[in-house]
Amino acid sequence: MKIATWNINGVKARIDNLTQWLKDSDPDIVCLQEIKTVDEGFPRLEIEALGYHVETHGQKGFNGVAILSKSSPFEVNRGLPGDPLDEQARFLEAVFTLPDTRILRVCCLYLPNGNPVDTEKYPYKLAWMERLRAFAAERLAYEEMLVLAGDYNVIPEPHDCFDPKVWENDALFLPQTRAAFRRLENLGLTDAVRATTDATQFYSFWDYQAGAWPKNNGIRIDHLMLSPEAADRMTSAAIEKHVRAWEKPSDHVPVIAYFDFAG
Repeated sequence: MKIATWNINGVKARIDNLTQWLKDSDPDIVCLQEIKTVDEGFPRLEIEALGYHVETHGQKGFNGVAILSKSSPFEVNRGLPGDPLDEQARFLEAVFTLPDTRILRVCCLYLPNGNPVDTEKYPYKLAWMERLRAFAAERLAYEEMLVLAGDYNVIPEPHDCFDPKVWENDALFLPQTRAAFRRLENLGLTDAVRATTDATQFYSFWDYQAGAWPKNNGIRIDHLMLSPEAADRMTSAAIEKHVRAWEKPSDHVPVIAYFDFAG
């Protein structure tokens, strides 16, 4: 099974890229972030025509997440628990039954950026990360196959960006941000990409400005974090970098992992 995460940066603007990628890459489950549309505006017909079930948690103009899957989930939950006043559409959970009746739980998340750090945006980011840690701790207690996939807006380590000095005062790389990410990881989660490679210059995002893409001035902020049960079944992971070179690209590219759930 192939599970992917991709910050699409506007699903309506990238629908041609998305449908082409679905045909080429043929993932089984896709977590999309920044769909930037209400649920009713999501171009589901084009995606359903390719054989995918569509679940969305949308918001007008910004944020918004979606899960596309070749099989239908039997349970769907919208919104990250822990703050009933949080109206931002950043979290979607879908639960699937595997052929042998085991459970696969996939969560699509779009973690807050947090910039500028001297505004209310950074405390919101840290609070959201703590809510995510609490949620993950609860779900890990189920001892199921769990995938937390999305745009984390976190650069975990210096070698996950082209120049740490450029990012040292950014909300994506501040010590408090990275410490919060480690607290999440230390619950027993595995970073799918880093479980397979220690390579540098291995990025999932390149800014539209300053020639970042041709210079490979990127950062790795899109992650698939796996429960022990899911990590045991992962066979490989990769970043599908070539998609960034397409016309009208997102500034992110798909990050994927393969799993053997048989047996």
